[in-house]
Amino acid sequence: MKKIFIVLLCTIILFGCNSNGNNGIQNEEKNKVLLGIDRIDEYLDYFEGKRVGLITNPTGINSNYESTIDILFEKVNLVALFAPEHGIRGDLQAGQTLGSYVDDITGLTVYSLYGTTKKPTKAMMDKLDVLCIDIQDAGARFYTYIYTMAYAMEACNEYDKEFVVFDRPNPAGGSLYEGNILDLEYRSFIGYYPLIQRHGMTIGELAQLFNKEYDIDCKLKVIPMKNWERDMYFDDTGLGWVIPSPNFPTVNTALVYPGTCLFEGTNLSEGRGTTIPFEVIGAPWVNGHEWAEELNNLNLPGVKFRPAYFTPTFSKYQGRLCSGVQVHVTDRDTFMPVKTAFAMLDVIRDLYPNEISFNSSMNLLNGSNFLRDDLYSLEEQFELIDKDTEEFGKIRSKYLIYE
Repeated sequence: MKKIFIVLLCTIILFGCNSNGNNGIQNEEKNKVLLGIDRIDEYLDYFEGKRVGLITNPTGINSNYESTIDILFEKVNLVALFAPEHGIRGDLQAGQTLGSYVDDITGLTVYSLYGTTKKPTKAMMDKLDVLCIDIQDAGARFYTYIYTMAYAMEACNEYDKEFVVFDRPNPAGGSLYEGNILDLEYRSFIGYYPLIQRHGMTIGELAQLFNKEYDIDCKLKVIPMKNWERDMYFDDTGLGWVIPSPNFPTVNTALVYPGTCLFEGTNLSEGRGTTIPFEVIGAPWVNGHEWAEELNNLNLPGVKFRPAYFTPTFSKYQGRLCSGVQVHVTDRDTFMPVKTAFAMLDVIRDLYPNEISFNSSMNLLNGSNFLRDDLYSLEEQFELIDKDTEEFGKIRSKYLIYE
């Protein structure tokens, strides 16, 4: 009798464990973040009977790692592909251009939207009824993919075509935003609209903002994500990370990039040619220990600076030993990448006034001339950021899709 009781007890416990385990799996699946492309079957009527073009790159995949190109090629009448900076397969470094070519896998023509032709032409648009985009954005004003989208939206308005966005997460989350508003005097392909550096919006939300706030007025539809929440960083989503460009290797890159990308406008290395670009900044003429000490004395929130040495394999100071700092984010929820980068720049100018110099991209990255021309104290720069962040927040709030 005792043996029978033990067997029954074990069976009940085992059944309970399996039951809870299955419920856990079901709950996990229920709460799983679904990308816009994951929901294609719910929105097939957007594409029915229409010729479809797709702007994408290697980040255009669903949550099962299936290419958006392959998904649309099977489910809709996909007739053309469009490549942003870095190419449709992500094999081009920053600034490299490529003309039209035929994709080996699908046999479809790929039209480049980076270089001499940034906006789809009438000849391209005549082949389509609807143009869509599925690309992982970086969450920063100077990332060119969002302006490829904007130009495409303009073309859709001009040639009476529809535009569809398969939405994706902002990798640095959607709650925090920070920066100075771009002055249109410094408008470029790395800053086309008066955004702040860290906008805290998804690409679908940005499309809505562009369309209404900046009067593009195309026939826009956004296929939203499901279960994504604003306070999620990319590594909270359970989705697979695919690098959006060659020098954007991790989610940590997304945290610092809205600030440290400014160093592209200086003669310091922004870490291109290393395994952690935008996290390490330096030059052969910098004393990293001195710079790190001065920065840590500022007690900036959510960040620590460590002296670092690195030798870039390409880009600035290729093959030369650089000294500088590594930016360590210690608290994502209080870290302010733009103020941090402004502080880094302010300190390095004080330490090396005769060594530091600026190139022509600095004003475009800053969206103003006040950094290059050293017009404000660091305190005044922070006040400007606070003012512009609040102003942009009022505009931004009108176009948010997610809570």
